[in-house]
Amino acid sequence: MRIARLVVFLLIISAFTLAIVYSLSPSNIPYLKPSTKVTFAQSSPLQPYPVKTTNYQSPTQLTAQAATVIDNDTGVILLQKEPDLRHLPASTTKLMTALVALENCLPQTVVKVGFVQEEGSKMDLHGGDVLTVESLLYGLLVNSGNDAAYTLANSCADSYQDFIAAMNKKAKDLGMTNTHFQNPAGFDDKYQYSTASDLTKLSRAAVANPLIAKIVKTKSIVVNNVTGTKTYYLENVNKLLGVVPGLEGVKTGKTDGSLENLVTYTKRNGHGIIAVVLGSQDRFGEAQNLIEWAFANHTWLNP
Repeated sequence: MRIARLVVFLLIISAFTLAIVYSLSPSNIPYLKPSTKVTFAQSSPLQPYPVKTTNYQSPTQLTAQAATVIDNDTGVILLQKEPDLRHLPASTTKLMTALVALENCLPQTVVKVGFVQEEGSKMDLHGGDVLTVESLLYGLLVNSGNDAAYTLANSCADSYQDFIAAMNKKAKDLGMTNTHFQNPAGFDDKYQYSTASDLTKLSRAAVANPLIAKIVKTKSIVVNNVTGTKTYYLENVNKLLGVVPGLEGVKTGKTDGSLENLVTYTKRNGHGIIAVVLGSQDRFGEAQNLIEWAFANHTWLNP
């Protein structure tokens, strides 16, 4: 009797399963055409990840108030010091300015300079100058021009306020939860802040953009206005370019309030690391030491 009941139960389950399978077949789903090709998301290949070497040594003491070193491909953290401490970002802000400008303007877009920000570093713009957005980006990221930052903010959005709002929206989209912008150049402001952790996220997005990646590793360049009648001589503020093997940018920053900031991207043997130092007394020396420490004390393994 028990066997008969078991057989009946199994027959009912089998029939029920077949009915579900039939009802879910493409020909029985009304909104799926028989000719529709169904594809499934493919997982991206796993990246090599860094691990400590057997002779691992801790890095030297840092004067920087905050610092972070990560593997660019995987986001694996190699070093952290106060990664979520809010800090004045200074001109590292200009990485966000560049990203937002390129979301709203093409590199070939022609811009006429109106208001000129005279304070701080500049690429020597004057009212009435006519340049491409790409030339302004070189002035922004190579020469760290505050005048270029404000020109882009006034040109690559419906208004200056809209541009700043777009910077903060982009920060949110990138997961920069401890970041807020009030201006495109990085002037000190109590409502302008970021963290070492957030700046690694911004830097990863910046170096993933081919044009920005090209510009930030440029040591010096001469750009012209659209008529070729005016020349702008630009020199990168980053003293580590051409000195540290494999270094490809990214951005310096320095104000009275922030002290010395530096974000770097260095690639060796196919592996890239991003190092951030904020509030340092020797940004170039400490960043260089962190870069050398990271590659000397880690090896990359394939998953």
